[in-house]
Amino acid sequence: MGGFDLATREQQIAQLEAQSSDPEFWSNPGEAQSIMQRLALLQSETTKWKTLDEQLGTTAELLELSAAEDDSAMLAELEGEVTQLNKTVDELEISTLLSGQYDTAAAFMTIQPGAGGVDSADFAAMLLRMYMRWGEQHDWKVSLIDDMPAEEAGIKSATIEIRGPYAYGYAKAEAGVHRLVRLSPFDQAHRRHTSFAGVEVMPEVDDAIDISIEPDDLRVDVFRAGGHGGQGVNTTDSAVRLTYKAGTPEQIVVTCQNERSQLQNKETAMKVLKARLLERELQRQREERRKLRGEYREAAWGNQIRSYVLHPYNMVKDHRTNAETSNTQAVLDGDIDLFVEAFLRENIEQDQP
Repeated sequence: MGGFDLATREQQIAQLEAQSSDPEFWSNPGEAQSIMQRLALLQSETTKWKTLDEQLGTTAELLELSAAEDDSAMLAELEGEVTQLNKTVDELEISTLLSGQYDTAAAFMTIQPGAGGVDSADFAAMLLRMYMRWGEQHDWKVSLIDDMPAEEAGIKSATIEIRGPYAYGYAKAEAGVHRLVRLSPFDQAHRRHTSFAGVEVMPEVDDAIDISIEPDDLRVDVFRAGGHGGQGVNTTDSAVRLTYKAGTPEQIVVTCQNERSQLQNKETAMKVLKARLLERELQRQREERRKLRGEYREAAWGNQIRSYVLHPYNMVKDHRTNAETSNTQAVLDGDIDLFVEAFLRENIEQDQP
């Protein structure tokens, strides 16, 4: 398990501050922005740990005082303070586990239906809503990059960007196959159906990381946007579709249509494409390490990471960690930290490069 070394963090902050004061610092805007983001994150982390240390000291003194004076009213008030401090400690402890190379990056999440027909398309839309609400609960910036509605209900595919502290570090816990069991609202006989959806999670690629894409390997198509881009978005050919066909058995297709500008859509689509290529390489490395440890399992629909059961009982269970809850509505409303944190605690060390 990782730890928080305050002295090391303060030394890193001093080094980055020295770099940022160099007159030539902004000669490379991409690298400079990356450094400033890293500096802001380190400063924020350091402030949180110092504040926690002060709060723990103050609360401990007040507990001793109230116990000595037998002040039951103050003790009752401090119970709430201790509960909140425990929550803060848990959150900061989780952040110490996120030491992977890309854990601090923004995340792209793509949700697609699997087996299950219209129910799977609807389930994919449910997951999209869940992740958007989860990001908002953490005060992260969540942007819908692309969504393709299905014919009857739900979505064919959707991609969102989550931007905030350790967004990829947390979101990567959600990658995999998800399974839903419920009474289908699309079945006239109202029978129980099982459907699946896949979630792909990718880190945003820093400008300092070189991911080369040859022009001959990339096809760019533009078309009229048909998503939820607002008034005027579907009056011009502003949407962009990138098709990449090198170095993979199948083509990689990325679509972006949330911006009115074709140029902005192309830039965002390129970010997602590079993120997808990077994540595929990271996944290959993870699978190689698991093979060496004898833990490798082929990714398949039967290997779902989590089940959402809405009938004949209510239960959401993560099959990797056995974390579970019967409050299915809260989970579908974005309360998934139970599963994310359990995964990180159990898997973070063995998945590090």
